[in-house]
Amino acid sequence: MLRASIKSVLGRKLRLLMSAFAVILGVAFVAGSFIFTDTLGKSFDGIMNSSVGDVIVRPAGTEDSFGSSQTLPGDLVAELKDVPGARAVDGNLTDYTTFVVSKKGKLIGGQGAPGLGVNFNTAPSAGGESMFRLAEGAWPAKDGEIAVDSRTAKTGGYVVGDTVQVVTAAAQAKVAPKLTGIMEPSGSLVGASVVVWTTHQAQALYQEGKDVYNDVWVTAADGTSQDELQTAVAKVLPPDLEAVTGEKAAEAMRTSIQDSMKFITYFLLIFAAIALVVGTFIIVNTFSILVAQRMKELALFRAIGASRQQVARSVLVEAFIVGLVGSTVGLLVGIGLAIAIKALFGSIGLDLSDASLVIAPRTVLASYLVGLIVTLLAAYLPARRAGKVPPVAAMRDDVTLAETSMHRRVIAGAALAIAGAIAMGLGLFVDVPNAIVWIGIGILGVLLGVAGTSPLVGRPLITGMGRLYRRMFGAVGVMAEENALRNPRRTAATASALMIGVTLVSMMAVFGSSAKQSINGEIERNFKADYLVSNAIGSDFSPSVGDEIAKIPGVETVSRMKWGMGKVKNSDEWIAAVDPATFGSVSTIDEKNDATVLKQLTAGGLLIDSEKASKLGVKAGDMVPVTLQGKPFDVKVAGTFESSATAPSGLIVDLATWTQHGGTAADGQVFVKAAEGADMAAVTSAIDKVVADLPTVSVKDMAGYAEEQSKPIDQMLMIIYALLGLAVIIAILGIINTLALSVIERTREIGLLRAVGLGRGQLRRMLRLESVVIAILGAVLGIVLGVVFGIAIQRALADQGFTALSIPWLQLIAFLLLAGLVGVLASVWPGRRAAKMQILDAISSE
Repeated sequence: MLRASIKSVLGRKLRLLMSAFAVILGVAFVAGSFIFTDTLGKSFDGIMNSSVGDVIVRPAGTEDSFGSSQTLPGDLVAELKDVPGARAVDGNLTDYTTFVVSKKGKLIGGQGAPGLGVNFNTAPSAGGESMFRLAEGAWPAKDGEIAVDSRTAKTGGYVVGDTVQVVTAAAQAKVAPKLTGIMEPSGSLVGASVVVWTTHQAQALYQEGKDVYNDVWVTAADGTSQDELQTAVAKVLPPDLEAVTGEKAAEAMRTSIQDSMKFITYFLLIFAAIALVVGTFIIVNTFSILVAQRMKELALFRAIGASRQQVARSVLVEAFIVGLVGSTVGLLVGIGLAIAIKALFGSIGLDLSDASLVIAPRTVLASYLVGLIVTLLAAYLPARRAGKVPPVAAMRDDVTLAETSMHRRVIAGAALAIAGAIAMGLGLFVDVPNAIVWIGIGILGVLLGVAGTSPLVGRPLITGMGRLYRRMFGAVGVMAEENALRNPRRTAATASALMIGVTLVSMMAVFGSSAKQSINGEIERNFKADYLVSNAIGSDFSPSVGDEIAKIPGVETVSRMKWGMGKVKNSDEWIAAVDPATFGSVSTIDEKNDATVLKQLTAGGLLIDSEKASKLGVKAGDMVPVTLQGKPFDVKVAGTFESSATAPSGLIVDLATWTQHGGTAADGQVFVKAAEGADMAAVTSAIDKVVADLPTVSVKDMAGYAEEQSKPIDQMLMIIYALLGLAVIIAILGIINTLALSVIERTREIGLLRAVGLGRGQLRRMLRLESVVIAILGAVLGIVLGVVFGIAIQRALADQGFTALSIPWLQLIAFLLLAGLVGVLASVWPGRRAAKMQILDAISSE
């Protein structure tokens, strides 16, 4: 039986490989996500190990504060030199918003990895090596000199001796130092650029000339461990400072980065699950048809002594081989996918070209487990049916195994759809926790339920299209309709695979269109400024930009907004700071009660949007613990507000509170309003001149601001469409597979039709019409469900600013037309194979 199973697979290689394509794609997503994240983690491991000293002294509580503005006094360096076990002590200054501009005026980096500005010192890392080694020239010896990493120098077109254009978010926005040295990092910088200054100039640039550092490295003397040195250093530190070993600091940074990158794994695994669910329909269909075609062969096995279990196992052996091949190829494709993701991230600034791929045993194991389990589960029911073939069937000419009743399937599908609809209703209309989760569970239930009932639900549509076929194509149209209705289970399963992909694409189209219209509507109502100045790469920029704009004749109001990551009641949150005296004239926080909200903020304290207040369990008047730039303090909740798309954050403080508690001086956005009657052309020209040499800064009007806010949605949709397109490709292969197997199953019938006068062109047309019916059925069901689900998600998120419902009808019609085209293309190969059959050979086939 084992040899027979292997020969069966070898005899149907193409058909089974087409089914294995679904497994290949699903496994590729699983493998690719694990390989990429493991590779990324290894790259960051090298950075972490080379960017920490033996012992690091820093302000207490700043371990989770990326780019903290907290500082240490410069005289601490001299004090720590007397600590037992200390060989050297060095102060470090680090800024994450320092970027080099190329000779062509283009910003180097900034789309992923940071632009680092550091001071030069000789402190070795915990591994004993400096983070950088000089490759050419000399280290900066005086103010006005810098060294940069080799990649930045090459990209910018700079050589030693050139004057380099540098932009920062410090008070001095533009600097033009001389390049004295080019260095090589000890490990990959993952796309980051590095500028090295003298300590004096770094303090002048980033710390207003104060003798302070961001942290201090203490290097251990020979024979002193990190733990011993840390204990000795901690004894002499004041309570507001802490000492940590380099090993602990590196591990904390590594964990933080890995946590922030988990979304990539989750994102790809979601699409792996979609591909595998769609593929399950195709695999079930394929094995069901193959079992139906091999009834006489299976009956002969039974007649010569094979048991039911042996016959069923023979089908499962075929499935195992398909799963094994699919998993192996999928793992290889996953490696290619990881390489492609590396290239994609490299194009946006996260350079991993030096990183070798990491293929962990976990990745290989997960790939094979996923591929084999999915394939074997999908083949289980067809295998059970194969085992039920009676031995006496071997003596019949026409062997068939009666289809099991669809009643149970339809009832189960209807029950699942109803349960899903109830879950969606609870999420939409009942005050339940995590309403969006309830809606997501409901969507899954309805989707699978409709797939289960599709043989019944789809019959009216097939019949309706059949009437159109009869009028347009006569007898050929009648046969196409009857073929689609002949095996409703098979037709529905094939259409359901396409339905899932179209449903998700349509749902995202409705959600994306609604999101953009909601944002555009709120900006149109609430954006009162004439211009918005912001950072083109999403980080902060120099406050000198706002200072210069305020001096322009015709500018009436310049209102600054600053932001940063902080903690509120130990919850990581974005906190924004605005000037309540001017912000109301340029934008809106709460559309209904803006004046009241700004008045509450004028007295100081914290504004919090009502949903976040409920989540954190706070109300107006409460004192809440807040940590900003690693510095903890208590602040009173001044009031709550209903957030709008133009609200800078869900947590807002006034600028005075921000500055008092160590917030960064750099601006996140600057709103500019011209005086009434001002020459707008002259004002625009003057603002453009201010930012002309700052490629990190952009200026836009209301339309540009709305476009900027919509751009991430469009980018997200394009990525999702591309990935969901793979699920649609699987469904297309399913249609091809079903038609190809159906042609083989109907070989004798096709021969008889050809004998009584059916032309080759008519035969191809019949199969084409049958394919179009399947594709249109899947598309119609998918579009209807997608619109319903999209509306449900929009309504669920209405309180979070998604107030407008927009259904992109033209886009949905395009999906339907594309489905029809898919049906036409899917029929080409099966139609050609059918048309090439010799009439007499087809009639005489069994």
